[in-house]
Amino acid sequence: MCTTCGCQVTSGNEAQITVEKSADGGATSVLTRLMAGNDLQAEHNRMHFDQLGVLVINLMSSPGSGKTALLEATIVQGRERFRMAVIEGDLETENDALRIRAHGVQAHQITTGSACHLDAHLVHEALHQIDFAGIDVLFIENVGNLVCPASFDLGHHLNVILLSVAEGDDKPAKYPVMFRAADVMLITKTDLSPYLVEFSSERAAQNLRNLASQVPVFQLSARNGEGIDVWLDWLEEQMQLHKQRAKNRPSFRPVRQPDAGLHATRILLRPAHPVSKS
Repeated sequence: MCTTCGCQVTSGNEAQITVEKSADGGATSVLTRLMAGNDLQAEHNRMHFDQLGVLVINLMSSPGSGKTALLEATIVQGRERFRMAVIEGDLETENDALRIRAHGVQAHQITTGSACHLDAHLVHEALHQIDFAGIDVLFIENVGNLVCPASFDLGHHLNVILLSVAEGDDKPAKYPVMFRAADVMLITKTDLSPYLVEFSSERAAQNLRNLASQVPVFQLSARNGEGIDVWLDWLEEQMQLHKQRAKNRPSFRPVRQPDAGLHATRILLRPAHPVSKS
């Protein structure tokens, strides 16, 4: 991954950065503190969610794999089974939030500008924009990216990874950090399977198993509805399990891949504004 992008710094945590550069730049130690600060904020978020009894799911995938379409299908076919809200993450535009709101569901859009992932601070800011009364599950649609989002605890409980049939069945092998973090893998856009015969769901699942992961793998199409019921059954089961977990502290934490979270070892730190001596 890029060694200069500094993707750990977002509008949610940049206020924590001060002039802490040592003689050798000190970037790694600053990033370590940023990640520690993120984890502390994530625990605060999760405590809040647990008190509300809300299950929080982090949706991760590459761009265009169908995260928003999955949410739309979940709303349409699952509205009688549970109530949901959505936090959307993108670099720019409110396009996805508008799609969700069109179905009568609360959706708050986070635009990260240049950051390729969401973090716990950004999610915390978004919480104040959502009315959680009566909400059973909060979906956080992360920025489309198969690397960095897996490294950041947002305060959520479960990771759902999408892999569309248009992407190639070798993605779990190519991007193990992301797929190791999965609590379930969804193979999406299966309505396109007749036109993409080179994609093998069996190979995709085996590549996941090769990472020593035994999580469920579901195949579905948000367009024609195939497999959505299985997905909804899994969601309902996880909500019941969460209600039992939330009675104990701390509740269930997601799998996270911390090694990928510190790849920007030459981050360009912004100097702090000088202190007035008046």
